[in-house]
Amino acid sequence: MNNHKPHGIYEKCIKRPLDAVLATTAAVVLSPVMLTTAILVRTKLGSPVLFTQERPGKDEKIFKLYKFRTMTDARDSEGNLLPDKDRLPEFGRKLRATSLDELPELFNIIKGDMSIVGPRPLLVKYLPRYNDVQKRRHEVRPGFTGLAQVHGRNSISWEEKFDWDVKYIDRITFMGDLKIILDTVGTVFKREGISAEGSATMEEFMGREEEK
Repeated sequence: MNNHKPHGIYEKCIKRPLDAVLATTAAVVLSPVMLTTAILVRTKLGSPVLFTQERPGKDEKIFKLYKFRTMTDARDSEGNLLPDKDRLPEFGRKLRATSLDELPELFNIIKGDMSIVGPRPLLVKYLPRYNDVQKRRHEVRPGFTGLAQVHGRNSISWEEKFDWDVKYIDRITFMGDLKIILDTVGTVFKREGISAEGSATMEEFMGREEEK
């Protein structure tokens, strides 16, 4: 059950309409960038151009996440997909480093599946693996960016990520969201925390840590 209560007028009445307006504006302004990226993805990686995957959102409601494709469909001799690191070409790495692969998520924000700022939407299979504290990340809409993304992104541990998620949920403010957005721009330009050490992205989250 979601026991989260909005902390103020911003979270209660302003955050969602503002998300929709800003995401729509960004989608229009960035449409040439998205079109160019789509053409490059189709040329270099093939079809489909968009990668779609089910992710849990607010109250663990499942939605379909949109991203630009970054990996190939390379398989081994038995027809099994190769590991992520072997299917992620240089072009795909550049898309991830610049976060251009995530631009289609603007349409998830417009639809109301996501927010501009919030905990990042993770895999559905992780749902039974969270402890009670970690589950709180689903008390609000997932975000295009969040506190964890500006404090290490994929280079920090899962436990640290979840700590940042809960910290954000406990204090959602306009100035806090604005700072996260500005910090995200800096993180993207610096290309920090794109992947975990020894992994193409982030190692799989496996377990429910005991609550402290």
